[in-house]
Amino acid sequence: MSKHHHYKTTIQWTGNKGTGTSGYRDYERSHTISVENKPIIEGSSDPAFRGDKTKYNPEEMFLSSLSSCHMLWYLHFCSEAGIIVTNYVDHATGIMEETNTGSGRFTEVTLHPTVSVKEESMVEKAIKLHHKANEFCFIANSVNFSVKHIPNVLVN
Repeated sequence: MSKHHHYKTTIQWTGNKGTGTSGYRDYERSHTISVENKPIIEGSSDPAFRGDKTKYNPEEMFLSSLSSCHMLWYLHFCSEAGIIVTNYVDHATGIMEETNTGSGRFTEVTLHPTVSVKEESMVEKAIKLHHKANEFCFIANSVNFSVKHIPNVLVN
């Protein structure tokens, strides 16, 4: 039996410079992302689309969602398998292809997690669990392209 989980977020445009969207260059792409009882995230579009480079853009948030979902499943499976992870950092990369009409889509995401485990005997299994985490990641299961993984496992 499947379970349904419901999520709610509020996006509010904050970029009206006084004349609304009277012209393409007459408004900012700034907005806030909020969820009840959580800090507000300042958002904008990518600078390539007239956005503010100091604020998060949807493409970065999308990439971050894939990376964090994978990490959370990975840590879960490591915990179940007795693999003691002491550090996890992912420098995720993604490629978005823009068409000549202005539309676009992500065509590739690669996660580059560097994981530290407690013992050498844990390394092989720690590498393999990235595949299982990918199979379970809700976000990776929702995209129409493969999410690649290039893991690095260290012993500390």
